[in-house]
Amino acid sequence: MPNFLNEILFIFQRLDWVSIIDIALVAAIFFGILILLRDTQATVLLRGVMLLIILLALLTSFVDLPAFSWLIQTSLPALLLAIPVIFAPEIRRGLERIGRASSTTLFTPKQSSLEALNKTMHAIATACTRLSARRHGALIVLQRNDSLKEYVNTGVYLDAVVTPELFLQIFYPNTPLHDGAVIVSDHRVVAASCVMPLSASGILNRSPERQMGLRHRAALGTSEACDGIVVVVSEETGSISVAQGGRMIRGLDSDRLENMLVAFYRPAPVMHDSINIFGWKIKLPQHDRAEED
Repeated sequence: MPNFLNEILFIFQRLDWVSIIDIALVAAIFFGILILLRDTQATVLLRGVMLLIILLALLTSFVDLPAFSWLIQTSLPALLLAIPVIFAPEIRRGLERIGRASSTTLFTPKQSSLEALNKTMHAIATACTRLSARRHGALIVLQRNDSLKEYVNTGVYLDAVVTPELFLQIFYPNTPLHDGAVIVSDHRVVAASCVMPLSASGILNRSPERQMGLRHRAALGTSEACDGIVVVVSEETGSISVAQGGRMIRGLDSDRLENMLVAFYRPAPVMHDSINIFGWKIKLPQHDRAEED
């Protein structure tokens, strides 16, 4: 024990600014990894691996066990190679989040006007309200920047206008297209009865509403796999929820749902005015007052 304390004191005596920056960078990397793995099944596995490594390190430090130390040093490279395989889904999801565009959406000013956006979101909110009143389950995926072509191919291609009546007909119980998700892109119902990925996180397991079924798990899973917005209507309670970025907001009414969807898809402010600095014209972003009025 005294030798261990002396080694710790020796380490602190050798600390300088470069060492502190080095430790801070390593800590930041581990912090980022923990953030990416938060609310996933891998969190428990990572906690167990870290606890095992700490126990083995303490055991080999306090007790002189040559054979055991040799076994640990030999198996450690294999463990480091196994970590990417074990955490492959979480690493893939984290890299997708990093490489994903921050705020670009499919509803850009060139493709659609604010009037068409409001009309589409109003139709979706109206349909969800009627489905909620009738206790008809529904799952609607609104595409943003990430392509959903692989999920469109699993369903029935429609390419129809977004109307409340269409959603009511699709999600009517026991109809051919009611089981699955409807994908909406560029103000069109692209496909219905699409198969979406289920959530691999532990959010639903820790929530008080553990009775949430496959629709809610598919909603969370879809929001984890892409940057789209997912609207789900519970068949059991009629509750309306929105999932985005691996998080779910529940208990929405028609007005809150419509306002939330419009806020997600509202076009970015247009560049209007500019200033001249040393002969260089620099444009300044301003909100379009005509649209706000």
